[in-house]
Amino acid sequence: MEISNALLQMQKITKVFPGVTALKDVSFDLKEGEVHVLLGENGAGKSTLMKVLAGAYIPEEGKIFINGKEVEIHNPKQGQAHGIGIIYQEFNLVPYMTVAENIFIDDPLRNKLGILDHKKMHRTAHEILSGMNMNVDTYKQIAELSTAQQQMVEVAKVMKYKSKILIMDEPTAPLTTKEVETLMNIVRNLKADGVTIIYISHRLEEIFDISDRVTVLRDGELITTKNTRETNVVELAELMVGRQVTIDRALALAERSSRDVMLAVKGLEVAMPGERVKGIDLEVHKGEIFGIGGLAGQGKLGIANGIMGLYPARGEVYMEGKPLPLNRPKQVLSAGVAFLSEDRKGVGLLLNESIELNIAFTAMQVHNAFLKKIAFLSLCDEKAVRSNANKLIEDLDIRCTSPIQHVGRLSGGNQQKVCVGRALTQNPKILLVSEPTRGIDIGAKKLILDLLYNLSSEQGMTIVMTSSELAELRSICDRIAIIAEGRLAGILKPDASAADFGLMMSGMGPAEKGVA
Repeated sequence: MEISNALLQMQKITKVFPGVTALKDVSFDLKEGEVHVLLGENGAGKSTLMKVLAGAYIPEEGKIFINGKEVEIHNPKQGQAHGIGIIYQEFNLVPYMTVAENIFIDDPLRNKLGILDHKKMHRTAHEILSGMNMNVDTYKQIAELSTAQQQMVEVAKVMKYKSKILIMDEPTAPLTTKEVETLMNIVRNLKADGVTIIYISHRLEEIFDISDRVTVLRDGELITTKNTRETNVVELAELMVGRQVTIDRALALAERSSRDVMLAVKGLEVAMPGERVKGIDLEVHKGEIFGIGGLAGQGKLGIANGIMGLYPARGEVYMEGKPLPLNRPKQVLSAGVAFLSEDRKGVGLLLNESIELNIAFTAMQVHNAFLKKIAFLSLCDEKAVRSNANKLIEDLDIRCTSPIQHVGRLSGGNQQKVCVGRALTQNPKILLVSEPTRGIDIGAKKLILDLLYNLSSEQGMTIVMTSSELAELRSICDRIAIIAEGRLAGILKPDASAADFGLMMSGMGPAEKGVA
């Protein structure tokens, strides 16, 4: 049945999960050779719609047409057969296999005898990565790579196929500005080669550089499709959230922190894959939001992970003048330090457990919270666990069916809110947060940044925030440390110039102005 000259049309797609209608009569079309951005808050239905297209989900209703002809896509192999490739937001890599083995994990290369041809796989993997201007050793294991390098391996896994339609689900979420530009060049080159791209992103600023059209979803429904050149950031943000929003926070910050040292780090060295920390000295004042920034792989993520004992660390760490033990995570948690990891699925969440258990878990394990004594037994106070979860679900606007819903069923942004809820349930004195807004939409991002700011300004909590987003750090932090080549390049106030930050990030030493 011929319906149009569009490369792709999805008509009236409806997808229902238990208790949730993820998509309701959503229609979407794609013109050949365009970059079409799909926007919406977490839970809006963007990834679900693309999983339907790729064959990972089967819709309850709706039809898909390619080149005007109806097709059935009931599994990923069928999607691939129709020329559809997808790069998912969450990594799907095997940590202790090599880069080349991961790139060809679903289609290993063999010689004429049917034996795995490792040399050819490494040679071909190197050619693919070189074509993306990425210098990644194909013999390295994934566990040895930085987050940004792992993301590029995910891109390479799909780029080895000659897909006509490429779906990119939040590909830049974990990347630095420099790495984002590399990926933008890849997108431009793919478009020039005739590849049609569906691009999901929460970074509104980047879509104007590469896209032709933008489609906005909200709460599982189609809101509108616009030509990119005929819209702007504010309009798109308001279409996404359904209300007027303020994207930028004024840089001027009240002097709300005291001069008392809450956290002191001396000579910290951390051995974290892709994040080597080499003798860092820092002091964080009570009640301040202290930012840590820098390029990917330069060591910024290793500081919090080292303090928490998730990777081998040496040096000295003091909290309120008292030593914190290194390489002892439970003791650090017991002392009043909470951690929001950049790896929410690997470290932050129990994906097959309920929201309420995830929120209460660390407080139960470390502080014996939510337990009640019955004779000689300590039993979980399920009523208290449920009450705590309900309060945080409301406070953090966690979009779910109930507190007993499995966290693995939530969108990325709502999973991140559950991680925040877990940290807050510990009632910490110090909160360490790494990449708190990675991969989440503008509404959830604003909520979390507002929450961090209020925890510091209203409750006096000391917060150390590590982020690849310099604009985020500048929006809420009192001071920002820049890490380059594993060492402290300097500490700046948020109103220092972009040039000052750039000099430090490049490892050229402290700037002359704005030093804190």
